Amino acid sequence: MSELKTKFRKTQYWLKHDLFVFDNVVLMIALIFCLVWTWGSISSMTRNWNLAQELMNRQREKALLELEVETLELENEYYLSDEYQELAARKYQGKMLPGETMVYLTENSGSVEPSDKEVLPETVIATDTMSNLEQWLAFLFGIRL
Repeated sequence: MSELKTKFRKTQYWLKHDLFVFDNVVLMIALIFCLVWTWGSISSMTRNWNLAQELMNRQREKALLELEVETLELENEYYLSDEYQELAARKYQGKMLPGETMVYLTENSGSVEPSDKEVLPETVIATDTMSNLEQWLAFLFGIRL
């Protein structure tokens, strides 16, 4: 038991005379102040960064919504135009101008829409008969020898 008392008294003496002296207490308080200040600065920077990201996201959303509003305004202007009203009257009500005759085609008729398979003969260049140099000249400069 006396050894325990001795160790306790040595520890008490060390704390009182070596650790908790004025200089060490000032250093500990300064260290705690610096740690609190650093923690506050980091949390403030993190909060500012998060707010900046949120602001940029909202600005993007605002720009997107403005584009949608512009698109819808232009679409409304188109629907109010005489051209659209004439096309809608022709399509939905079967109206026509004086002197016109209406021709009704079935939906699967070949005359309704041109097929994608039709290719103009002028646009096809036969590359089989051309040499490599001629193909490059045709590609780069549109020259055919």
